[in-house]
Amino acid sequence: MLHLPTLIEAKRDGEELPPDQIRELIAAFTRDEVADYQMSALAMAVYFRGMSDAETAALTGAMLDSGDRLHWPEGTPVKVDKHSTGGIGDKVSLVLAPLLACTGHWVPMISGRGLGITGGTLDKLESIPGYRTDLAAGEILATLQTAGAVITGQTESLCPADKRLYALRDVTGTVPSRPLIVASIMSKKMAESLDRLVLDVKFGSGAFMRDEEQARLLAAAMVGVGERLGVRTSAVLTPMDQPLGEAVGNALEVVESVAALQGRGPADLVELTLDLAAAVADCPRETLAGCLRDGRAWEAFCRMVGAQGGDVGALETLAERHRAPFVADLKADRSGRLVRLDAGLIGRTCVQLGGGRRRAGDAIDYRVGMDRIVKTGTEVCAGDSLLRVHAATPGQLAEAVGALGAAAGIE
Repeated sequence: MLHLPTLIEAKRDGEELPPDQIRELIAAFTRDEVADYQMSALAMAVYFRGMSDAETAALTGAMLDSGDRLHWPEGTPVKVDKHSTGGIGDKVSLVLAPLLACTGHWVPMISGRGLGITGGTLDKLESIPGYRTDLAAGEILATLQTAGAVITGQTESLCPADKRLYALRDVTGTVPSRPLIVASIMSKKMAESLDRLVLDVKFGSGAFMRDEEQARLLAAAMVGVGERLGVRTSAVLTPMDQPLGEAVGNALEVVESVAALQGRGPADLVELTLDLAAAVADCPRETLAGCLRDGRAWEAFCRMVGAQGGDVGALETLAERHRAPFVADLKADRSGRLVRLDAGLIGRTCVQLGGGRRRAGDAIDYRVGMDRIVKTGTEVCAGDSLLRVHAATPGQLAEAVGALGAAAGIE
């Protein structure tokens, strides 16, 4: 029989926990037979002592087994997905899922909401009138059969142990634990019953991991777990010291995603999307690029949005529907070369404007954010616009423009 104090003490003292005890622990936790304070104590022990690859894989598998998995009929297309650790302006999922769908893959993407300064895919998509992010398993399958791609939230029955443990980690200072991050991310992705998975692991001022070496270790750990659990897994490390693309903020990012799907996207967004798609696709990168240029990816996105209840007709008028009442430019204070545009500060400012959550229950203002963001390396003249701020009130606009002055470095 599982004796929790002994298990906690063992991990506290740096011992490796046997896989069967990890599985028994998570099963008991799911059945409400483990007190929250005991699970929190174990999470803190893991935070300080870490876990071996075998322990992390066992924890991931146990979380996966705590609920249901998505199941697919025989003979259905190859199932692929992407996970990003989060970044400022990262709207890749909105472009990548329909792109892969239009080349014959199924993309059953279970996504999340914004955490901290990084925006959430579901929040962005919910700026589309009618778009549903609460699909049940049967609706997920029906959407895939219709559109080839689905982007929805985690169902109640998928990885319930992860939901409970994350809630405890969030209030006990144990979110940054690498093994717990790996188990949380990978259990949800494995519940999609994938054939292939690519991980976009970001590092820099606008990412969860600031340090490239820490990001590399996280990527290696997630790839190792994916392979152990039978899914072909790869990872791409991408810098996040400046925003991805030229827009940050929910509706603004959907507008930019539409442009990318119609062959008009910013170069950095398009290149990263193609890199990630090529890692899991059965076709060459040039074929994928052609789907963006000729409108096939755009058509696939429209099918997905329509299948999930969204108003397809609203997609090309979204900028008008969510127009912020107050807009102003952040202007260069000198001439020279833009050498820094701090993604972290831009993300924090977007949250302050209402584009993200400071507390779990906060409402999202889809209108606010920044666009027309100039890329580093650009030569600018004094008075040129570096980005444009969209705000709900004059006070928020003035505060945001003032704060963002520190984001830019010009030499």
